[in-house]
Amino acid sequence: MSKQSDTTAATITPISHMDRVLPFQVDGLDVRGRMVHLNNTVTGIIQRHDYPDAVNRLLAEAIALTSLLGSSLKFEGKFILQVQSKGAVNMLAVDFTAPDAVRAYVRFDDEALAALIEKGETLPEQLLGEGTLIMTIDQGQYMNRYQGIVILDGKSLEEAAHSYFMQSEQLPTRVRLAATEMVTKQKDGSFKSEWLAGGLLVQYLPHSSTDIPHRDLHPGDHPDPDSETGGEVDEVDVWRECEALINTVNDHELTDPAVTAETLLYRLFHENNPRVFDEMPIEDRCTCSREKIGEVLNNFKPEDRDDMMVDGKIEVTCEFCSTSYNFVPEEIEGEIQGRDQD
Repeated sequence: MSKQSDTTAATITPISHMDRVLPFQVDGLDVRGRMVHLNNTVTGIIQRHDYPDAVNRLLAEAIALTSLLGSSLKFEGKFILQVQSKGAVNMLAVDFTAPDAVRAYVRFDDEALAALIEKGETLPEQLLGEGTLIMTIDQGQYMNRYQGIVILDGKSLEEAAHSYFMQSEQLPTRVRLAATEMVTKQKDGSFKSEWLAGGLLVQYLPHSSTDIPHRDLHPGDHPDPDSETGGEVDEVDVWRECEALINTVNDHELTDPAVTAETLLYRLFHENNPRVFDEMPIEDRCTCSREKIGEVLNNFKPEDRDDMMVDGKIEVTCEFCSTSYNFVPEEIEGEIQGRDQD
């Protein structure tokens, strides 16, 4: 599916329904899923880095996908999405720390990226090229890690996610992702740039449980359905109907500030009894700290730390949030002595 980036200029009110994941269930189609809308989260991450717009769009889609998948964790752990490729964007990493924190960064080859931009080949799959997409569930220090690997051979993030679910869970799954830059006019006449990202994940779960507390969807900008779905429907036909509905979703519907998750879900599934559960907020929050980085430095041999020294100090910059930490030898040696005494 070819997707084009767009920019809109308008004066809008604050987007209060963004930066959240909304779980839902559609009883009439035996599907469950989640929908994500992100604004401050992706804007904050992007503004801390100096990436070209094409890379920003790829990163925003990756953050949306990771938020969809990571928000399903039922324990304190991490969902990690990593891309290692031979393409212009050779490294992409997004960490989701349950229940609500996400951080991300990208590495790319300047010359290769410039060549693609000049040719107009800036779709996410064109930036990534050949490589691997690795999705890891980290349950903590004393628990097993689960990992799924998808080969990238021109696949978009959407297609890679489909392959991941077929390999790992063998459940029919559809994923839609979109991202766009929004430019808003300020009172002083200047323009403010923000990024919006949206995503939709739907899985076919026949005979799914209905015992989770929920609230019915308000019809929003649509009238109530005249009748409810009834009768027996072949399972394959049910999933095909769901896929057909998902295929009608346009990119702008996933990123339009005027279209809430509830509104879009009702547009899609109002004839099949859609229900939504409690929303889950998502925050741009890095997990780095001076203490954690100090512990990492303590693990290096003294001669290795000497090689890191510049002008009498070691400077470490977090690739995720761009925060810099400076250490002098006395600090590191003091931390080592303290640790030995403990």
